[in-house]
Amino acid sequence: MSGTKTAASVTADVSEKMIDGDYQTDYEAGQDNVNPFGLEMHNPVFFISAVLTMTFVILTLAFPETANTGLEATKAWTLEHFDWFFVIASNFVLLFCVAVAISPLGKIRLGGADAKTEFGTASWIAMLFSAGIGIGMVFYGSAEPVAYYTSWGGTPLNVEPRTPEAMSLALGATVFHWGLTPWAIYAVIGLALAFFAFNKGLPLTIRSAFYPLLGERIWGWPGHLIDILAVIATIFGLATSLGLGAQQAATGLSFLFGIEANLTSQLLLIAVITGLATVSVVRGMDGGIKLLSNINMVLAASLLAFVFIAGPTLQIISGFGTTIVSYAEYAVPLSDWTGREDKAWYHGWTIFYWAWWVSWSPFVGMFIARISKGRTIREFLTVVLVVPVIVAIIWFTTFGVTAIEQIKDGIGQLPAGISEAPLVLFQMLENMPFPYIASSLAIILLIVFFVTSSDSGSLVVDAITAGGRTDAPVTQRIFWAILQGLAAAALLVGGGAGALGAMQAGTIASGLPFTLVLLVCCYSLFKGLMSEYSVLKTQRVAV
Repeated sequence: MSGTKTAASVTADVSEKMIDGDYQTDYEAGQDNVNPFGLEMHNPVFFISAVLTMTFVILTLAFPETANTGLEATKAWTLEHFDWFFVIASNFVLLFCVAVAISPLGKIRLGGADAKTEFGTASWIAMLFSAGIGIGMVFYGSAEPVAYYTSWGGTPLNVEPRTPEAMSLALGATVFHWGLTPWAIYAVIGLALAFFAFNKGLPLTIRSAFYPLLGERIWGWPGHLIDILAVIATIFGLATSLGLGAQQAATGLSFLFGIEANLTSQLLLIAVITGLATVSVVRGMDGGIKLLSNINMVLAASLLAFVFIAGPTLQIISGFGTTIVSYAEYAVPLSDWTGREDKAWYHGWTIFYWAWWVSWSPFVGMFIARISKGRTIREFLTVVLVVPVIVAIIWFTTFGVTAIEQIKDGIGQLPAGISEAPLVLFQMLENMPFPYIASSLAIILLIVFFVTSSDSGSLVVDAITAGGRTDAPVTQRIFWAILQGLAAAALLVGGGAGALGAMQAGTIASGLPFTLVLLVCCYSLFKGLMSEYSVLKTQRVAV
């Protein structure tokens, strides 16, 4: 192809530059830019990922019962044989992040010593949350602590439900699932991508993180396979979140306007919000994701402030201390995978969460990398790990304590237990001042989070399937936004009444192979950072 380097010439360039500790390449080698529709598609990653996803969507919609049976069987097999693997991997990744942050490697700046940040700190943090956990925090903010407190799906560590100890453990276990461990998983992928892209000049795609181990083979099938696994994991992780968001938004509309919260309304919501995400895609990073992320933060802060003020404020304030102590006290027992007597709860919640976070890690990690140029590694890891824990403690304590106090006082419908997880938030808000206004705010927040996740997810998947390009045609991002919506719809249809179980099954199955990729990525990142540190020391750069 005219103007395109051969694989051999790029390999020579890369090998020569590695002598100086730089892997820089324009990554034109190995790309087959097929442009029948003006697209820049990286063969075979684009086609294989698209075909696999569309095949799943078509077969699931055509044979929903068979698909649900297959998903549940896959989930059961994975939990039975690999629950330990998810837990060990997650624990290791957290310890790895802490070790890198406190080591001299933490002084390395993403993009080089003179790199400048692209976004202000406030916008940077806002985008982290909007892409990372927005929908989940709204969905589970009240539901998860209430589930643990009332033994809906079991209780953590088999604690007696509806006791003071159950309340303490409910808050601590919830933050355990949303705190340091998931964000360490995001951070490893994000740091690896940012380092190899901004410091070494490699394309912003998952395969780049494995250059120290695979060398020029990342341009071939080993690299293709890594990127395909990343795309499939991301699609299922996003589809799960979008499905949860559609369920809760439909439930909220039913609460406010009496619209039946059935499969039809959920699919309609997915279609509408996918359309809104497409508009956001067309508007670009600043006019789309950045704007919506800042709006999200204002809406989320407003809802949080309302619940804090209108709810049992004194108990919430006291609950902050309870949550912190409980998280610190039970983090190790909850991280143990041996001899668990609470196996149903452990599989249904912890393993699902770890698989969900792993599935989301290519998406969130790449998005974090995309917006984090100019930060030092220590700053990057500190913010990505610590700030979310603080926010999780505030968010889940405020919503969890408010809901649990209503149960303890016999107020409203929650004392009878959870009938549907998406309904818990609205059942809680129903017993507070201005219930319709508060519920409307929650639905708007959920929808904006929904749109932001879909938009940023399509950005990431497009970058992977376009070989790391961040300037691929908008039509490709639109394609992936639509395909994500279709995958979410397929999981809802295939799951039927047990749609939540189907979404969990898809997430766990897709997260398993990428967990191995995650562990290998830690080793490859460590090799790359050590190489960079040695070069900087040799060049007498302050590190």
